[in-house]
Amino acid sequence: MTPTTTANPRTHQAIRDLRAPGAVLLVSCYELGHQPLALANAAASLRAEGFQPAVRDLAVEELSDSDLAGAGLVAVSVPMHTAMRLGQRVLDRLRAAHPETPVVFFGLYAVLNADHLFATGATAVIGGEVDAPLRAVVTTLAAGGDLDASSFPGVATGAHRQPDPAPKSQFLSPDRRDLPVLRSYAGLERNGTIVPAGYVEATRGCHHTCTHCPITPVYGGRLVVVPRERVLDDIAAQVDMGARHITFGDPDFFNGPAHSLRILREMRERWPELTFDATIKIEHILEHRQRLPELAALGCQFVVSAVESLNDEALRRMKKGHTAASVSEAIDLLDAVGIPMRPSLLPFSPWETMASYLDLLRFMAERGMTRNIDPVHWSIRLLIPPGSAVLADPDTATWIGSLDPEALSYAWTHAEPRMEALQVEIARLAETGDACQQDPAETFVAIWAAACRAAGIDPPEIPATRVHRPRPPRLTESWFC
Repeated sequence: MTPTTTANPRTHQAIRDLRAPGAVLLVSCYELGHQPLALANAAASLRAEGFQPAVRDLAVEELSDSDLAGAGLVAVSVPMHTAMRLGQRVLDRLRAAHPETPVVFFGLYAVLNADHLFATGATAVIGGEVDAPLRAVVTTLAAGGDLDASSFPGVATGAHRQPDPAPKSQFLSPDRRDLPVLRSYAGLERNGTIVPAGYVEATRGCHHTCTHCPITPVYGGRLVVVPRERVLDDIAAQVDMGARHITFGDPDFFNGPAHSLRILREMRERWPELTFDATIKIEHILEHRQRLPELAALGCQFVVSAVESLNDEALRRMKKGHTAASVSEAIDLLDAVGIPMRPSLLPFSPWETMASYLDLLRFMAERGMTRNIDPVHWSIRLLIPPGSAVLADPDTATWIGSLDPEALSYAWTHAEPRMEALQVEIARLAETGDACQQDPAETFVAIWAAACRAAGIDPPEIPATRVHRPRPPRLTESWFC
């Protein structure tokens, strides 16, 4: 005889609630100005399990009271610091209006800020590889289960605070249904024309362990390769949505160069007019210089590279794997194949000096790079979230302060008070220039003058440019962390 079971009314009620349309609410706060891939991945994972999540991207749309009132579970994507701070506002708002609603945070900054999130009311946090852990959480809650009753790979809860850093990866094609249209996001500006830009990742994590990078404490040097078919399927979906350019958002596109180039070759064959950009480390530009001509031939519009600084001591402390001399060589190699470099910078760190900051400005002016750098980069200050590998630096105790719960970062003070004041002034100049849509080269003039004054010298003429460059293609939203 087949045994009979007595249904648990709470379990059935939970199943009906979370499987109803919109009962699971997925929220993105900010993903660098592109349509949120993290939400598309999460939506695909949950829809494959029979859930019907609603999706909201707060970067371009509102989160209404009715959205929150109708949610039986809210999952918030926080892949970066700005998103984490905005996500905290969502949590505060939800806890004030609906204190019993489970709230899950997922992404790099969820793991780094787990203690703070639990203290302010989060139910669970997931980082690194998200899809399988998120499905486990939602399925368990839908069945009336208790997350604290047992541990799940990749999930931290109040009872289980250390998530497995490497849960099994799942590779469903991202589901971008119901997300705002691509034209709501940053596009590629080239020769005065803006075209819609899509966004994909060929890999996640990173082989490298730069101390200041949030990927390091979460992935610990681990690389996850996204199957080629999945990446191409997502490109196809975005081309159908109007994309004419693709940003590869890998932390380093040449972590797996053979894999990445296979994707590019097939992309070029299927969509000959589609262009792309990618992020590549300075050391990888040098190591894979023989691949650069093909990168250009396949439609690369620019390469973002984390130059960070030209102060070799700062580069050593950050374990960047390159020197100031390497940066000059990398620019030359990209110039030789016609690919502009767009450097990202971290010029305000405890290891920078007023002299090295001026050297950075001087170098970029002489190399004709001032239009290649979004002005906000001249002001970026080291961010030290909980768990940062920077905390292991032996000299950290000489300059670090306490954890600021509102800033979600450790406070730190530069040995030179002039550097602290200069950072604030440069940030103001960059923000003003961006608001006025000022040419980056013009904003640089003001930044040069401010830096010279901070150093106690009358601003001399900006060093003459040895290489005259046209304004390179760019994405229409400046990079922020």
